[in-house]
Amino acid sequence: MPHLDLRLKTVAKQIQANCHVDIGSDHGNLLVSLLKSGRIQMGIAIENKRQPFENSRYALIELAGEARFADGLNGLAAGEADSLSICGVGGGSIDAILREHPERVPPKVVLQPNRDEKLVRRWAIDSGYHLVDEHIVWGHWPYAVMAFQSASGNDPAYYDEDQEAALMFGPINLKRSTPRFIKRLNEERQYLLNLEGLSDASRYRLELLQKVLHRKQDETNH
Repeated sequence: MPHLDLRLKTVAKQIQANCHVDIGSDHGNLLVSLLKSGRIQMGIAIENKRQPFENSRYALIELAGEARFADGLNGLAAGEADSLSICGVGGGSIDAILREHPERVPPKVVLQPNRDEKLVRRWAIDSGYHLVDEHIVWGHWPYAVMAFQSASGNDPAYYDEDQEAALMFGPINLKRSTPRFIKRLNEERQYLLNLEGLSDASRYRLELLQKVLHRKQDETNH
């Protein structure tokens, strides 16, 4: 069994499918682990860089999987996979990949953006995917792991939450409000308060942090 760091272990726990596609598979370890543990029956690795493609092809050679040299969802046919993962890239890149061929996106999607999580959550709302679970993996920096399921109607995860704050920080994270999560928000607020000449984006983020933390304080007091 290949070694997975905590980030990829958290991703793997969200996946249970017949056929799973991993875009940007790198070394192929996630798919190998999923196949060997029986969480998937078939794995497809898609890579647009030659060496990672060769790494994945070699890793899957004796398993029920295959590697494809392609760019994002160009390497997948509509209806071919039951679930999909994209890990370790920015939210903007994930958003672009998923919006390019919406008809090829499987009903279950697990995403781990390194930044710009808001763009991923916005894609889901725009595309008819509900957030069914999310976690923060506390590594070199906080990694967001989000699981989505195709569904109709408004996403209940956002019920009773300020949508802009929920898009930025995660509606399930806000509902859980673990001590470590709140501590991290307070640290970021203090960091931004101490900065001079905030950009518009940083100022907006600070406003949302203030709103969230004031609300949590009010809930604690009551």
